[in-house]
Amino acid sequence: MAGLYPAVASLIHRQRGAASVELCGLDNGCSARKENMRVFGVQSDGQFSEYVQTPFQVDHEEAILEGWLESNPDGIVEDGSILIIGRQVVTNFGGFIDLLGLDREGDVVVVELKRDRTPRDTIAQSLEYASFAERLDTTQLEGILMSYLNDDPLSLAEHHREYFNLGSDEAVAFNKDQRIVIVGQGVTPEIRQTASFLRSKDIRVTCVEFTFFEANGETRLLSQEIVVGTESGKPKHVASGSLPVVTEDAFLASADENGKAVFARILELAKAKTMPIHWGVKGFSLNVDVDGTPVAVCFAFPPDSVHKQTLRTTLRYSGGVEKKSAVPEDQIQSLWKQAEATGLFVPAGRDLKCQITRPLTETEIDSLVDWCESVEKAVKEHGLKQ
Repeated sequence: MAGLYPAVASLIHRQRGAASVELCGLDNGCSARKENMRVFGVQSDGQFSEYVQTPFQVDHEEAILEGWLESNPDGIVEDGSILIIGRQVVTNFGGFIDLLGLDREGDVVVVELKRDRTPRDTIAQSLEYASFAERLDTTQLEGILMSYLNDDPLSLAEHHREYFNLGSDEAVAFNKDQRIVIVGQGVTPEIRQTASFLRSKDIRVTCVEFTFFEANGETRLLSQEIVVGTESGKPKHVASGSLPVVTEDAFLASADENGKAVFARILELAKAKTMPIHWGVKGFSLNVDVDGTPVAVCFAFPPDSVHKQTLRTTLRYSGGVEKKSAVPEDQIQSLWKQAEATGLFVPAGRDLKCQITRPLTETEIDSLVDWCESVEKAVKEHGLKQ
């Protein structure tokens, strides 16, 4: 998906020998210019193939646009990317926030699709959702993220830090401010005017307009223009829709050869010791079952995840050894030192990570498996925290 920014835009699409497509000269507030704009693909033989502007609703539901935004969060706001932490998040009044995210500074971003509501309803609902989001604390935001990623013991702070590649000296305070993003195929003058007024009162509102093009019923382009935004008590319950979980085959296929060798052994251990594997959107957790309650031992992530290809301990994580089991502190420290003694783990937030960027020897892989067995033994010996 290419971004269409004010004044000048360039869309590049290559398919079956097609060359680049250039669009230019869009005024910030003039939709008529867009309606009259013609877009052509230049074929390998030099002939033009016209892209026809198509109403999005003809062949696509709003949910598809929501999914595209979810998968392509770069450029939704004027100053960077968004980390999506929830989809269809339920508010305290029973509404559903289309997408909930965080920006680099940790501020909450409410992304709302305009649909066919009146301008007044669109603005009112967006403000209602922002007022709900303002009341969410870090624990609730982390809970939304866990539900969204199907990942129980997950650190919001570390996930955010790794997504935005923050330095160790960059501190983030979550939800100190809120942002509203209104997305639609046509952002009306009423919405633009009201959004600009709210921005003048220091309420951060961005309006994004999409235009959909098709050629020959096959090739598709989606342009994006930020039309407003480039100028200068807790809820009792929060919930989010979930992404589909990965399968074992898909996970192993996403790992490189270095990762496959390690993860296959971890999965073999799980089967041999009857240790539950909980699959998330990208990776999995290895668990100890204590009277029906899972206690996480470690997490495994593939190369295309925020965490890159890593094996992570859960000694200090919520849902892990310290938080859920009765393993004493001195033994947790001993497990920590045992992990460090492998020479494969380094500190990562509250825990340790083994980043798999090279082939590990059989001895090194054995040491990882042995460590997992040591954690399993300790948890089974001491049981759950009372």
